[in-house]
Amino acid sequence: MNIFVEFCLVSCKVLWTFVLAGTRWLVRPKEKNVMGQVCVITGAGSGLGRHFAKEFARRGATVILWDINWESNEETAEMVRQIYSDITNRNPEGSVDGEEGDVSQIQPKVYTYLCDVSKREEVYLTADKVQREVGNIDILINNAGVVSGRHLLECPDELLERTMMVNCHAHFWTTKAFVPKMLELNHGHIVTVASSLGLFTTAGVEDYCASKFGAIGFHESLSHELKAAEKDGIKMTLVCPFLVDTDMFKGCKIRKEIAPLFPPLKPEQCVQQAMRAILTDQPMICTPRIMYMVSFMKTVLPFDAIVCMYQFLGADKCMYPFLAHRKEAMNNNESKLPSTQQLPLEKT
Repeated sequence: MNIFVEFCLVSCKVLWTFVLAGTRWLVRPKEKNVMGQVCVITGAGSGLGRHFAKEFARRGATVILWDINWESNEETAEMVRQIYSDITNRNPEGSVDGEEGDVSQIQPKVYTYLCDVSKREEVYLTADKVQREVGNIDILINNAGVVSGRHLLECPDELLERTMMVNCHAHFWTTKAFVPKMLELNHGHIVTVASSLGLFTTAGVEDYCASKFGAIGFHESLSHELKAAEKDGIKMTLVCPFLVDTDMFKGCKIRKEIAPLFPPLKPEQCVQQAMRAILTDQPMICTPRIMYMVSFMKTVLPFDAIVCMYQFLGADKCMYPFLAHRKEAMNNNESKLPSTQQLPLEKT
């Protein structure tokens, strides 16, 4: 009898979650205030990481930028400093547009750190340095990512390993470095920037898909662990965008008649939607929304049916032009490099 009553209660709770989810579609939740909070962003030197830094800066957060490229990381930092300056000049009282509080009293800053997140000890040392120089962090954005851009059988093992280390394993190291203090305070927010290719796959990018599937699995398991520990003050958001209009997958194409329906996402648009999800504590966001449907269809359709749909859409070989473009670029550049040098992986 007890288990029957409990089952009824659980059923009611499940139905209530559907009601709450539906309400979010009708009534936009209020965004939380991150003014004065400290945000670490990996892969901040370019792409989505740079846009995340700018968005958090506009909201008065202190941003800590991690990247393997010092020059590009400093370029992002200069953009952030300009945003802080614009806020001060536009609002002499110091308030940030749309936020409550006084940014002049909080005095947000930007910090830059050179860090290769594929190297565990380097992550731990950099995190320790951040905690000593800046203090506790409130928001962790695991954004850094790379792709080898080679067919599996043509890709050197070290590049396959690096893709896994940057896109997946680094999340373990940053989490172990920063989450203990979040657990102690029962406060924080962890954001995993994954990909739609972590929900479904295509040919030619086995390493990238595997790394993003791993990142999503890690994120979901950590979410359950925080719930089991009753640490409701620590929020988590999973970001799964479709192909973003950066150089990372340049040349990727689907069937030309279908392409207008699935245009690459503008980085600014992608990050703005992700920010809305983060600031309203939304557990997951897929952009565009049709990616939810694609992911659902993958779970219910037979594999052969998925193959037929891929072939119709041109998604089965959509990465081949990108791989060919990368191979040509590598061949052209390697002929100009000394034999001891190697082309870097494409990064976000």
